[in-house]
Amino acid sequence: MFLIEFIIVLICILIGARLGGVGLGVLGGVGLAILAFVFDMKPTSPPIDVMLMIMAVVTAAAAMQASGGLDYMIKIAAKILRKNPKYITFIAPLVTYVFTMLAGTGHVAYAVLPVIADVSRRTGIRPARPLGMAVIASQFAIVASPIAAAVVACVAFLEPQGITLTNVLSVTIPATVCGLALASLFVNKLGKELADDPIYQARLQDPKYRKMMATEVNLEDLPVTKEATRSVGIFLIAALSVVVLGAFPNLRPHFDGVAMGMANTIEIVMLSAGALIILVCKPDGTEITQGSVFHAGMRAIVAIFGIAWLGDTLTTGHLEMVKEAVSGLVAVAPWTFALALFVLSVMVNSQGATTAVLVPLGISIGLPPEVIIATFVAVNGYFFIPNYGPIIASIDFDSTGTTHIGKYIFNHSFMLPGLLSMIFSLIFGFIFAGIML
Repeated sequence: MFLIEFIIVLICILIGARLGGVGLGVLGGVGLAILAFVFDMKPTSPPIDVMLMIMAVVTAAAAMQASGGLDYMIKIAAKILRKNPKYITFIAPLVTYVFTMLAGTGHVAYAVLPVIADVSRRTGIRPARPLGMAVIASQFAIVASPIAAAVVACVAFLEPQGITLTNVLSVTIPATVCGLALASLFVNKLGKELADDPIYQARLQDPKYRKMMATEVNLEDLPVTKEATRSVGIFLIAALSVVVLGAFPNLRPHFDGVAMGMANTIEIVMLSAGALIILVCKPDGTEITQGSVFHAGMRAIVAIFGIAWLGDTLTTGHLEMVKEAVSGLVAVAPWTFALALFVLSVMVNSQGATTAVLVPLGISIGLPPEVIIATFVAVNGYFFIPNYGPIIASIDFDSTGTTHIGKYIFNHSFMLPGLLSMIFSLIFGFIFAGIML
């Protein structure tokens, strides 16, 4: 039964990807209808917090774009990238990695994805390269974040064996940084150059698209208004505030002794940033909702609404079966612990849940702490099935069409960056575990 339901989910993703736009989201609704009405599977709650986080960030970014701020940011980035434009494939993942490591959530990547996509296109770089690595880096940085739920849980389980937070991070940080850097070297050569890409060149044949995507304007000669610089300042302060509030929970309001969650924090900060930009910079309200950033963000929200909800419903409905299968695999062959972490993370879409299920299991079967820590990065299997929020958002933000879900679903733009980063990070994980532990 699970296999049939899984095939239905894959078919919905495939058809939705072919339709484009909001197609991925509405096909998720079709899949949910089949699971609920035909297979009597109870739907889980929609990913409301993810959708609202995207909406808040996109609203602030769209207000900044309408104020001229996005063009200003691109102008600054273009000056740097024109000297060595290939470096964006290395710079983009570094930015999202640091943001996630300090904020404790990969969703902070939403704030920079539209900038990465636009800078890449305007400088002639294939956007799939930096976007792919940026999204993967935003996931992998979770195991390097001292405040991420997965790291906190891992340390709590291993503490009785004398393992501290410093022990874990001394392995995960250098392992993921080196793994991502090495993967970026390969990804930087993946795919055709933008000028030779048939999909992008076909789109340029449409006069309306060509006019919208025109790159012949010299960005360095564009005038910079006070409103543009102010909007960028407000937006960057908001992004930095999210990072600081994530790194220092004590700065957030506490309710019943618990710090306000990062989802609400991101939503409040970014909505407030949007309000400040509108009040201070006074952009045209119509331009805010008609800009490319707003349109792409709204498409991403619809897509996540349907397809992420569908995937979560399927895995939750069979969670016990998945747990038993993975647990049995590790019990028979302990060396497969990395594979077990990866498989379960793909199924449950949660590093924290994967850690909570499998780390105690690894301890119970006698796996050494250094093996568990060395393989910890394998909890980041989100990219395997392309239904993760930042993945869908990246596809929508890339107007060139180079970032996409392939004909066979699994041949999407994030598969090779993800697999390469995973393999290299695991190798470095064992190396640094042997040195540091």
